[in-house]
Amino acid sequence: MKLSKEVKTGILTLSSILLFIYGYSYIKGSDIFDSSRIFYVSYQNVEGLDNSARVTINGLAVGKVKSINLVNKEGGLIVSFSVDREFNFSRNSIVRIYSSSLIGGKQLAIILDNETNNIAKSGDTLKGEIEKGMLEVMTGGLKPLEQKVLTTLSNLDSLVLNLTDVLDDETRLNLKESIVNLNQTMNSFKEASGNLNSLIKTNKEKLNNTFANLEIASENFAKLSDSLAQIETGKMVKDLENIISRFNSILEGIENGEGSIGKLLKDDKLYDNLEGASKQLELLLEDMKLHPKRYVHFSLFGKKSKEYVKPEDTNN
Repeated sequence: MKLSKEVKTGILTLSSILLFIYGYSYIKGSDIFDSSRIFYVSYQNVEGLDNSARVTINGLAVGKVKSINLVNKEGGLIVSFSVDREFNFSRNSIVRIYSSSLIGGKQLAIILDNETNNIAKSGDTLKGEIEKGMLEVMTGGLKPLEQKVLTTLSNLDSLVLNLTDVLDDETRLNLKESIVNLNQTMNSFKEASGNLNSLIKTNKEKLNNTFANLEIASENFAKLSDSLAQIETGKMVKDLENIISRFNSILEGIENGEGSIGKLLKDDKLYDNLEGASKQLELLLEDMKLHPKRYVHFSLFGKKSKEYVKPEDTNN
């Protein structure tokens, strides 16, 4: 069946109109044949978000922005976006506006919630938030530092004022005198250090000899220590205990009157005899001193010796 030129022209015209409508809708961010789910999110500021901007989940593109419209006199905005992929997420998920790169535009990211019972459905309105930009992050980080700097400057100002109050004319004068005295002390210390260096330099040889002698003494002490370590201290202590035990036995025997020393100390009769013998010996020596001829005589003609006469001054 042949079509007339009028029919062909009508079909071509209708196709062109439909193609134009589809293309215009696509450019505007909407697709008349699109059967994806539509969701909404409200913002006070969209940060330059454009129509047809991507919607991502964990970096994966799952849809795009459909429209951005003002909803109230305060300038509130409602953003509608589509999700093409069949992926279920919670109604408590957050839709965040973020920058994809330093020079790229803004996009939407669905931050998933762990809840699995409350599934979002097409037409639901989700919570929205805006990711801080780099400048805002840097500014936010500098604010605490700025506060600390201001506090430090305030404290420094107070310190300077207090220092000014303390450093009156008299205090300044005392401080100057203290610095002068400190300089004099440093000069004296420098002079003493020079004298000490000179003394060490002059007696360097003697000091070396002294240290050498100390080293020899240390070696000798080490040898003595080794010798002492080799002594059988246990045996020496045991022998000493035996000697002390024997000495105690001897003292105990003397105390009991055993032996010559014990009898001499404990026997009164022997003591009296010894005392009497000592007295007789003393008298004999005295008589020999007074009358030596009675005991020592020499005669060529046989002269008789005199008889012994007891001294008058003796009692026994």
